[in-house]
Amino acid sequence: MTDIRIHGAKQNNLKNISVDIPKHKITVFTGRSGSGKSSLVFNTIAAESERLLNETYSTYIQHQLTQYAKPNVDLIENLPVAMVINQKRLGGHARSTVGTISDIYASVRLLWSRIGTPFVGYSDIFSFNNPKGMCPTCSGLGYVEDIDLNELIDFDKSLNEDAIRFPSFRPDSWRGKRYLYSGLFNNDKKLKDYTESELNTFLYTEPTKLKNPPANWPKTAKFEGLIHRFRRSFLLNENFEKNKFKSDIARVVSSKTCPTCNGKRLNKSVLQCKINDLDISDFTALSIDDAIEFISKLTSDKAKTIIEPLLKQLESLSHIGLNYLTLSRETKTLSGGESQRIKLIRHLNSPLTDLIYIIDEPSVGLHPEDIRRINEIIQSLKDKGNTVLVVEHDPDVICIADHIVDLGPLAGKNGGSITFEGNYESLLKSTTSTGVALRKKHNLKPDPRKYDEFINLSDISQNNLKNISVKIPKCAMTVVTGVAGSGKSTLITSGLKNNDNSIFIDQKPAHASSRSNLLTYLNIFDEVRKYFSDKTGLKRSLFSHNSEGACPECHGKGVIKTELAFMPDFTQVCDVCNGKRYKQEVLNATIDGYSIADILNLTIDEAIAYFSKKPEIEMPLHALKSTGLNYMTLGQTLDTLSGGEIQRVKLSKFLTQKVHDHIFIFDEPTTGLHEDDIPILLDCFNNLIEDNNTLIIIEHNLTMMTHADWLIDIGPYAGDKGGQCLYQGYPAGILSVKSSLTSRHLNRYIKQ
Repeated sequence: MTDIRIHGAKQNNLKNISVDIPKHKITVFTGRSGSGKSSLVFNTIAAESERLLNETYSTYIQHQLTQYAKPNVDLIENLPVAMVINQKRLGGHARSTVGTISDIYASVRLLWSRIGTPFVGYSDIFSFNNPKGMCPTCSGLGYVEDIDLNELIDFDKSLNEDAIRFPSFRPDSWRGKRYLYSGLFNNDKKLKDYTESELNTFLYTEPTKLKNPPANWPKTAKFEGLIHRFRRSFLLNENFEKNKFKSDIARVVSSKTCPTCNGKRLNKSVLQCKINDLDISDFTALSIDDAIEFISKLTSDKAKTIIEPLLKQLESLSHIGLNYLTLSRETKTLSGGESQRIKLIRHLNSPLTDLIYIIDEPSVGLHPEDIRRINEIIQSLKDKGNTVLVVEHDPDVICIADHIVDLGPLAGKNGGSITFEGNYESLLKSTTSTGVALRKKHNLKPDPRKYDEFINLSDISQNNLKNISVKIPKCAMTVVTGVAGSGKSTLITSGLKNNDNSIFIDQKPAHASSRSNLLTYLNIFDEVRKYFSDKTGLKRSLFSHNSEGACPECHGKGVIKTELAFMPDFTQVCDVCNGKRYKQEVLNATIDGYSIADILNLTIDEAIAYFSKKPEIEMPLHALKSTGLNYMTLGQTLDTLSGGEIQRVKLSKFLTQKVHDHIFIFDEPTTGLHEDDIPILLDCFNNLIEDNNTLIIIEHNLTMMTHADWLIDIGPYAGDKGGQCLYQGYPAGILSVKSSLTSRHLNRYIKQ
């Protein structure tokens, strides 16, 4: 059988490696965080497959597709078409739900149009995105948004004094000028002194062409009242500005369930159509398991061809551990792990074969009980005649591999080599960090901390929680366990959200763009620029590639993007600064032979050595190193970090500040972490506890559970079948709890 052959891969930190990957097998890529797994699998193999596939389309089609630069590799032979299943959240807007993204809602609409009574129309009328079917009050969103005038406007100010309290309506902005230049108002008059007529004109005028506009009014522009304009710009449309001004919108706008449809999104006529007393919205609000039970009881011959495939789709969602979701759940509320599993399901029923499926850490967000099911899906993709490549740290996924490629030996510049190729049994005998970690025996913490002070969370009934109460010991590490959807996060977030001493460290992206890097996030880039300015005599602002120091050709981006009409956009490294982002006079200013660009290219380890006499720079970098991120470079942009890396960057800030007497809540901090790196994270946690902080870890990782001082297990299952506290106490006690799935897997783990 022909292998996929990679020759001379040099992408990112890869050290000119060559490797053969067997087709129609499961190959798992292992290695420490930053070792080069993603550089090989995603940035080389997947990128080249997608780039070559795109080249087969017409130039017009190519222009519409994502563009991939040619990876730094000499040659790839026998490369199939790649299907990448990553952890990127499905996102989407309020109109995108589990039902619509999985295409299941299309079958549900067809079913209601076929056998629902009374008949109200064909399947398209059951769509809340169709004007004929949507609720007229909320336009199919299920909620209405109210604008708080006192938050949007400062009535004690005039238009010239910035009366509109929203960034994009400032007096000098183009939106602000639509009011200042209209000639309709006295721009120095306080809004509280407006007559009723003036205020109505200012706030509620429908788009109108001005009769005698002033000379500085744009010729084709229409005047539009502030409320209409704000609603159109920030509430009705999905655009980049909605994210840009998220906090300001949250301040000005409040949402509530639509009073007309009660959140059901559809109009009254459509909701009259029912099957067994449920309208279509009632059905989509059922959990997947309850939806299966409902559909299983339908016996209509008329709809048999709809019912059978619909049942299969729902059963697939349940089997993969998403039985607690509802079809009406908005996709933007799904986690990365939930999003990934929905993507997997979409491929399961595909008739296409001989593809290469590339899956990024499918264990993320999953309890060991659910990983077994994910493994079954990975196996079934292989059994259909596909090649499956998996990047993974979890031992329960690694063990199903036909072939394993381990990268390392360490991370960043000290990684990028192949340290092992072979099967699982051979890996266990190897001297690689992965082999050593997998051989390690695990036991529960022999001496968990003793305590007599507790934080009490009482009578919590949020979401699926059934009026439960738990106690969390102070100055200890509590691990909260249970299957995905059991209620772990709900318990902790709802129980502690009003506690001023609580610090939630999650995996949500730090406000990041391609221009923000580790130094900017740690607030030490100013110190680095000051250091260069003091030593070279140049202005501090010259050492910013977002300001005066930017290369004039690429404007500090390091690359030039050329739009070629109907050809794909062409991106190349800027040939003026060679990708270094700075103008030449800045690059010429060096200290000990290092330019500012050279400094940004240093790893954390190298930078600590360089700034050893600058504690204001060195200390935050030491904190970053202590979380296991020593392989990253100072200039690495935040938009390239994984969820686990983002969480550790956030953690490092608190390690630098030496925070005391707080409650730290971590959501799956082992995400993306090699088993051999977990002790590094545990050291950080112990340091926090020594500073009188309380730690709560929401986690599925069995190694992390063995290091707990206290354990709380929620379950037994997900959704309505979860929400109970099965156990709380010292970890050893859970081993005898028969109803706990965590107990079953923890027992297995410590006996291996």
